Amino acid sequence: MKDKYIQKAPVKSLCCAEDENEYSKVDTKRLKNETDNHEHGEDNEHDHSHPIKIFLPSIISLVLLLGAIFFDNVLKPEWFKGWVRILWYLLSYTPVGLPVLKEAGINIGKGEIFSEFFLMSIATIGAFAIGEYPEGVAVMLFYAIGEIFQNIAVKRAKSSIKSLLDQRPDEVTVLRNNLQQTVKAESVTIDEIIQLKPGEKLGLDGILLSEITSFNTAALTGESKPDTKTKGDTVLAGMINLNTVAQVKVTASYTDSKLSKILELVQNATSRKAPTELLIRKFAKIYTPIVVLLAIATCLLPYFFISDYQFNDWLYRSLVFLVISCPCALVISIPLGYFGGIGAASRNGILFKGSNFLDALASIQNLVMDKTGTMTEGVFKVQEVVFNPGFNQIEILKMVKALESHSSHPVATAIVDFVDSVSDEIFLQSVEEIPGYGLKAEVDGKQLLVGNFKLMDKFAIVYDIDPKNIVYTVIAVAYDKEFIGYITIADRIKEDAQITIDKLNLLGVKSTMLSGDKSTIVKFVAEKLGIQSAFGDLLPEDKVNKIKEIKSKGETVAFVGDGVNDAPVVALSDVGIAMGGLGSDATIETADVVIQDDKPSKIPLAINIGKQTRLIVWQNIILAFVVKGIVLILGAGGLATMWEAVFADVGVAFLAILNSIRMQMKKF
Repeated sequence: MKDKYIQKAPVKSLCCAEDENEYSKVDTKRLKNETDNHEHGEDNEHDHSHPIKIFLPSIISLVLLLGAIFFDNVLKPEWFKGWVRILWYLLSYTPVGLPVLKEAGINIGKGEIFSEFFLMSIATIGAFAIGEYPEGVAVMLFYAIGEIFQNIAVKRAKSSIKSLLDQRPDEVTVLRNNLQQTVKAESVTIDEIIQLKPGEKLGLDGILLSEITSFNTAALTGESKPDTKTKGDTVLAGMINLNTVAQVKVTASYTDSKLSKILELVQNATSRKAPTELLIRKFAKIYTPIVVLLAIATCLLPYFFISDYQFNDWLYRSLVFLVISCPCALVISIPLGYFGGIGAASRNGILFKGSNFLDALASIQNLVMDKTGTMTEGVFKVQEVVFNPGFNQIEILKMVKALESHSSHPVATAIVDFVDSVSDEIFLQSVEEIPGYGLKAEVDGKQLLVGNFKLMDKFAIVYDIDPKNIVYTVIAVAYDKEFIGYITIADRIKEDAQITIDKLNLLGVKSTMLSGDKSTIVKFVAEKLGIQSAFGDLLPEDKVNKIKEIKSKGETVAFVGDGVNDAPVVALSDVGIAMGGLGSDATIETADVVIQDDKPSKIPLAINIGKQTRLIVWQNIILAFVVKGIVLILGAGGLATMWEAVFADVGVAFLAILNSIRMQMKKF
């Protein structure tokens, strides 16, 4: 079945479980077309979303109903009796009632008898049958108004996805044979050059060829402040050029851009339901048939126990019971609350791959983090080179650079940047990256090792220094089974790292740092930031064991990292968080939550969004059950009329929807 995004007429739109599906699947192409059509003022199926068209059936019904009540209770004309009165109320019922009756019939034809349409149909028809015409019209009228506000809420919840989709232009300007050509973005191939004017959005990922340009990166990071890029920097689809004309060399196709992946993540997010959401959906499926049976019992059973049994009186009570019992407030407002949470997170540069992870992160007890690229900038600089004077330092460095150029690790990048050039005469053979250790290759038939001192131990290389005495990150080098020396490299703690740990402490989340880096460095960073536990010199399997150790205590764990080696622990954690900007694609694919701009302070923000979403969801559940429970008891005892029933159903649903909308409007 193809995914649909169809905005139905206000009263016809499916409610409860069916309507919830309407916004749990979003087709990106359809959304994109809708956005484009709105921009160009074209007529489309959303034309009926004009306020007057939306409310017109309800307005007609309300005017006729108020007129009838005025005639009944104030003017009391002789002619407003009998069939004239019945027809008037039928006319006021038709604009809002007919679409619901039609949908109920369609659903019954499909075998889906116990829908909300069915409940509303039998409740209002029953009211007409016993002569309670004003109540019958009022129930359907307020139900229709509730549906309108529900549709508005759903549409608002989708707006964050629409705004994301709008960031990627359909057409771009490319340079071909030194001539500018405007072409479809999908047709641009890798290595082509895009020319970007001030104010234009970049359509594909690439490398900046111009010397310096400022970009607005809000679509990707949630941060609206300008980000200055220089020649050779990576620029991504969705960024907006702010000042001069810029040229960008394309490095990825239209469908493989980072923004495409972000849109896909957000699109699929609502398909992964939170446990609360799944429970309510299952509850609604068995709840509605039970409600109908209880309503029948309320009407008929008193006949056998009450001497002065009045059928109309007990039928009215059963109809009140039906109206009160509609589960719409729960089944609509709860997924809407989670969708609002996902939308709020995406506006702040945080991507949740499902509402289940909002719930999981809200109750997380431990945050385990990597050091490099997570709490530190991951931008290393070589501090010193300490080689045995018996070796040619320049030649060894060139060999080291040639080997490190095969790795994407930030440490490798620092060494590559430090060494000016690589000799064409250096031929590497049998290049191998050993996770948690370093790199190995052969040069001129001799073994070259570049990595940590565990790599030296692994290949039985003898060295005469104690690595623990060196505070910086150390890269050991061996060639032809001889220890050459080492290179020291330093990283810098991120500006918001301290705020991150402080906020985690306030949230009651325990922090642990795991790293493959030297224990001395890891503990130094941990002590400076106030991280409670820190472990260094860890291999990927050691990190996995540490996570298992925490989970064995019965505590929940979230892991945040950005490296390829982090993928196993990200997958093992209750919630895996990836740092998106510098992070590897492998980790982002495995992760459950993606921080787009590499700011660790977004981690406590994500936890807070999860907590606020869960709070709103449970507020809606408690509100619905308490109000409906009270009015149900009053209705069964004959103390509640259809008007109270309308409030218990439509009123509570409306309040719950408004409460869910708060999540979309919250500032974090």
